[in-house]
Formats: sequence, structure tokens, C-alpha cells
Amino acid sequence: MRTPQAPVFIVYSRADLIRILHLSPRQLNNWERAGLVTFSETYSFAGLLEIKKIRDLCAMSVRPAVIRQSLEAMRKQAAGLEKPLVEAGASSTSKHRVAFRHDGKLFEPIAGQFVMDFSVQEKIVSSAPAPGPTPGPSEDEVALWFARGIALEENPETHAEAIAAYQKVLDLERKHPAAHINLGTLYYNRQDFVSAEKHYRDAIDADPRYALAYFDLGNVLDETGRVQEAVEIYKTALQLAPTYADAHYNLALAYEKLREPRKALRHWNAYVKLDTTGPWSLHARTQIQRILQADRLKVVYSRPS
Repeated sequence: MRTPQAPVFIVYSRADLIRILHLSPRQLNNWERAGLVTFSETYSFAGLLEIKKIRDLCAMSVRPAVIRQSLEAMRKQAAGLEKPLVEAGASSTSKHRVAFRHDGKLFEPIAGQFVMDFSVQEKIVSSAPAPGPTPGPSEDEVALWFARGIALEENPETHAEAIAAYQKVLDLERKHPAAHINLGTLYYNRQDFVSAEKHYRDAIDADPRYALAYFDLGNVLDETGRVQEAVEIYKTALQLAPTYADAHYNLALAYEKLREPRKALRHWNAYVKLDTTGPWSLHARTQIQRILQADRLKVVYSRPS
């Protein structure tokens, strides 16, 4: 068996980053404006992992300003920690807090205090009579296999190996939401919608607050003709992340398919407020004008002669 190795010297273009992490150019631009990401035409592997973590936190409805403040505070609290999202690992404890796992403990840098971690693994460790190694796979081993999967996604010819790498992650850590998401997307692109749906649902089971998982599941349901179910799933994604522009866009499209233009109109309007330029925004504005024009005609034709 080959051991996973992080591709240290690989350089990713801006287009690579957007494709691998399933972002829209608008999302990346917004994070740059918010000061979360430094504009660049190329990215290191560590940079790719850092932006992926930002994507995951935003999908859990953590505001970009909170993420930025947390990063700044963590760098001050832990001298020499340049990339806290990659070097320490971060998780959301609420919309207003980001905690980092540092030196084996969960630390909230803005408040400058350790927080309780109620994960099963932490409970096992805390109940042990004496400190010792945690049974099971190390976090480094899981991270290496996950990083290998991301690197292998770069080339369509190695997608089968990427699937195997993500499956190895799940063998080590069954409830790894990001691995389920990435596996689901690989299967989705192969039009294996049954496998894609399974992994998106597993991601939701692993983290019920993961808005991205609901969004991707909605896409599968829409693609397979279950449009009404897709609507409900997109709505859940928006409950978790109300400013999730792509979810507004796809929900508007789903309402159009169900011939409910007024409901679609609400989400077209929400989308253009979040994405003010670009082809998708132009399409949304066209749909808004079409629906409004149709409504005006209905009013005219419904008046008594």
C-alpha cells in the first residue's frame, strides 16, 4: 500500500482553486474584500487547505468578519502560528465564535479562553485516569489522506484514486463531513447520483449544520427529478446560511420548474443583492424582469372590460 504524502511543491492557479473547492468566483472575491483571503493568481497546497476551511466555516453560517477577527486573535495568542486554520484546526461553536484546537485543547481566541469540547473522543480522553495516546487513527493520518484526496481531484485521470483516498479517510473516521462532501461531488460528476446522494446525506448526519451538504443534496434531488424535495433541502441550507447566494439561485430555479414564479422572484431578488455582477447575476435580473412583466400582463388581462 502506498502511503499518502502531501504534495508540497504543487502550485494551484486561481481557476484550479475554484474548481477543486467547488467555489464560485463571486465567493472568492467576497472573501478577498472581507480580508479573509489575500488576492493571488497562484496558491500553495497549504493555501488551498486554508481557503477550504474558510468555505466550510461560511457554510456553517459563520460570518466572514468573525472568522477574520478569530484568525487575528489566534495569531496574537499563539506566537509563530501563521496559518491557524491549517496548523491548529478550527471549528464553529456558534455564528459568533470560532474555536481552534491547539496543544490538544479547544481554544476560543477572541475571549482568550479554553472551551468545553463535548465530542465523544474528548470525553474518552478526559475520563481516562492518566494522560496517554488516544486510541484509533491520529488526526495527522486522517489529514494526510484527506489532503491526498484533494490533490488527486486536480486531475480527472486520478479521480478513482481520489475516491480511494477519501474512502480511506472514512475508514479511519466514519463521520468526516468534508470527505463525504468531496466523495459525493466526485460521484455527482460521474452521474452516479445514488452514491452522491448517500454521501451528502452522510455528511448531514455527521454535521447537521453543514449548509454546503444540504445545497449539494438539493442539487442531486433536482437532477433526479425530485424538485419538491430539492426545494425543502435548499430552504434548509438557507435557514443555516441566509446569505448563501448559490442556494438562493438554485432555489429560484427549482420554483421556476414548479411553475411558482412569485416564490422564485423572492430568491432571484435575494441573489442579485448578494451577487451584483457577472453572468449569473445578469440571468437572475432577466428572470426578475420576466416575472414582473408577466405579473403586470396578468393584472391587465384580469381587469373587467
